[in-house]
Amino acid sequence: MAQRRVTDFFLRRRPGPRAASLRAKPNWRTPSPAKSALRAQVPTSGGSRKRARPSAEPTSDEPPRDEPTRDQPAPTARRRLRLPDDVVPGPGSPATSGSPEHSSPSKKTKKAALSGQLPKPAPQKDKVSSKVTLSELKSCLQRARELGARAQELRASAPGNDAGEPSVLEAEGHPAEPCEEKAPAYQRFHALAQPGLPGLVLPYKYQVLAEMFRSMDTIVGMLYNRSETVTFAKVKQGVQDMMRKRFEERNVGQIKTVYPTSYRFRQERNIPTFKDNVKRSDYQLTIEPLLDQEVGNVAPQLTASRLLQRRQVFSQNLVERVREHHRVFLASLNPPMVVPEDRLTRWHPRFNVDEVPDIEPAELPQPPTTETLATAQEVLARARSLMSPRMEKALNDLALRTAVPSSPVSSSPVLPATPPATPPALLKGVSQDLLERIRAKEVQKQLAQMTRCPEQEQRLQRLERLPELARVLRSIFVSERKPALTMEVACARMVGSYRVAMSSGEMEKHVQLLSELLPDWLSLHRIRTDTYVKLDKAADLASVTAQLARLARAEEML
Repeated sequence: MAQRRVTDFFLRRRPGPRAASLRAKPNWRTPSPAKSALRAQVPTSGGSRKRARPSAEPTSDEPPRDEPTRDQPAPTARRRLRLPDDVVPGPGSPATSGSPEHSSPSKKTKKAALSGQLPKPAPQKDKVSSKVTLSELKSCLQRARELGARAQELRASAPGNDAGEPSVLEAEGHPAEPCEEKAPAYQRFHALAQPGLPGLVLPYKYQVLAEMFRSMDTIVGMLYNRSETVTFAKVKQGVQDMMRKRFEERNVGQIKTVYPTSYRFRQERNIPTFKDNVKRSDYQLTIEPLLDQEVGNVAPQLTASRLLQRRQVFSQNLVERVREHHRVFLASLNPPMVVPEDRLTRWHPRFNVDEVPDIEPAELPQPPTTETLATAQEVLARARSLMSPRMEKALNDLALRTAVPSSPVSSSPVLPATPPATPPALLKGVSQDLLERIRAKEVQKQLAQMTRCPEQEQRLQRLERLPELARVLRSIFVSERKPALTMEVACARMVGSYRVAMSSGEMEKHVQLLSELLPDWLSLHRIRTDTYVKLDKAADLASVTAQLARLARAEEML
């Protein structure tokens, strides 16, 4: 409210020329003529809060600003110094010179600014300043072009571009080329997020391919069992409806690579279709499942048991492909490792399963192409068959004489690169024998981890939980103040106190394992239909937990 009253006060009062000159804050930054013309063209709306500024030159019909009339409101307190539109400031103009007479305005200039009028400079000065400005702009433009050409030459001849350094456009935020799209995290770390016990997990793309084979086998079995010609167009639509993923001929080629004896592919025509874009005379890719001939003359059917058997064979082939990459990885380690295939139950901890290369698609039959002569080279190639044998022999001799002998290319397989045997800088001064012992122990641990069966894995997980469960069980006996507890009560109390959700049956297995490892500290007594748990509360809990941890480490090395 106070601000509104102050504003109304300044709007209604009519200050004299001296008071207006004291309150005015002239702006010595001269606007460009383009902006002045734009402001003059754009009208201000009546509802705007910003007041319209008066024009720089009053017309002959308007009264002077120093003598306001009744129809016209009094001049505002805030004024801006504005030059006429025909004045173009330049670097050589007097407005921008640093002389004392132009740096500080005189009283006449202030009065003229308050009244809205400024003296026009002489036309000769305007011409001279414009000429100077154009000449300076041309020289600056020429200099900028020279610098740009010089920068391009330096950028082209700099060795940083060959070494892979980012260019100027990349430094400014404009990438030179679109970077390759990165796979999402649920695909790159798919093997780490699998539930259950660790095992021979397949990569995400291999599992998607296995699901595609299952869907494709289901569709092919439905069409084949009712004696219908199976085409790729029908299978593609059915698989995409089942999986909600794209299914292309490349995926069919990958399936043929993994399981080559699953289907027979042919290019056939004169197959009845009910689509406008496919003609009856066009070639189509047909798919026929390869099945064992049954006893008798009965046509084989793709039953559910056969579908399950084919799916298992496909999964085994995928696992075998991952095994090959795993063997190459083990051979590249220092020292190299050799694991029997029948004992391998999980991959090496440093083997990244999801980075296994994709399966190369096999070639599928292509529709035959009718030979048409479109170029002169094709015409000459056809005419060569019409030559006489003598002329053809002469041309062959000439081709042999002019041919350059090519150097034989060695087709030796590329061996995996082994890491350098020299120790890194951080291990300088460490005994080589100690390093060898540590590496041998690490290899033994990893080998035991890769060949461990699921039952041993479950036992090892229970051993890792026993130290904490021993502390929980002792606290329960101390709080209950009883020499013995039933198995049901003890397991129920431990399930409620343990940090991981667990069933009572699983907790009972942990208690039984604890009694097997430490019979002197924890004992089980079978009385009639109940089992009672008795604990030695006088024993040192720290020694008990240390003994359990030691047993767990010993079990892990086996």
